[in-house]
Amino acid sequence: MFTMAKSLRNLCTVSVALSLSAVCATAALAADKTVLVTSIVEHPALDAIRDGAKDELKAEGYEPGKGFKWEFQSAQGNAGTAGQIAKKFVGDNPDVIIAIATPSAQPMVAATKTIPIVYSGIADPIAAQLVKDWGPSGTNVTGLSHMLDPVKQVEIIKKVVPNAKRVGIVYNPGEANSVSALNNIKGVLEKQGMTLVEASAPRSVDVASAAKSLVGKIDVMYTTTDNNVVATFESLAKVCNEAKIPLIASDTGSVKRGAIAALGVNFYDLGRQTGKVVARILKGEKPGDIPSSTSKNLELYVNPAAAQKQGVTLSPAFIKSATKVID
Repeated sequence: MFTMAKSLRNLCTVSVALSLSAVCATAALAADKTVLVTSIVEHPALDAIRDGAKDELKAEGYEPGKGFKWEFQSAQGNAGTAGQIAKKFVGDNPDVIIAIATPSAQPMVAATKTIPIVYSGIADPIAAQLVKDWGPSGTNVTGLSHMLDPVKQVEIIKKVVPNAKRVGIVYNPGEANSVSALNNIKGVLEKQGMTLVEASAPRSVDVASAAKSLVGKIDVMYTTTDNNVVATFESLAKVCNEAKIPLIASDTGSVKRGAIAALGVNFYDLGRQTGKVVARILKGEKPGDIPSSTSKNLELYVNPAAAQKQGVTLSPAFIKSATKVID
């Protein structure tokens, strides 16, 4: 009887020890970990990336306030502020830095060669000189791109405005992603006998005036994921509505803000993918061993009301093909 009681006590002790070990292992997953996040500006697409990353990390066991610190700072569209945030974040020495959009990622990558950096919301990380190619970087940098196929973008333009010859674009010449996207679609348009007509907007306050300068010169307006344009998209849509210029976007979030259509990535989903990469690093993987990647999850958003305002009649087949129709 004594031996049996002793065995039961030993069994209970082992069971409790194993249970405590499991609890400690779970707690250790998110203990004393810090992720600092920055974005060049707050607008629906970039905010969706930030929120998606935060939600994914929570699902992975990293919940703010429970042994895990998450801090976000916006540069409010100012490149100088982005540089200051980079210096502050490096001084704080977090476990991982998430840098959303090129103007925030570039100064961050320049500021540290040791702290893991995961970029996101970057159309062309190679042109932005964040990584040399799509393979493992061997550095402290990896991330997610939303690079789009320019051929498919031109296909959408032609489905909305079949006879378009002159395509207008407002962009920030100081943003590497915008310049890269412009050059990519320009080459495709030229091969199809179409012309790209450019107007620069170095600041978000320049977007409306740049758009007005294209009135009478273009058949359709196309926008990339240029941060200045997306941040103040309503001002661009207003110009297009008044001038009856069809407006096509590459950011699906811009469709409910006045674009007729957009074929683009789901930025929240891109954020979830970003969060998965961050979690891998928090668990011990090196960023330089994780290849940069792109999102293949493209969605077509269509806004028939915007089409009507801009003088376009969409085919029923095109509307039916949409992932989402904005009422």
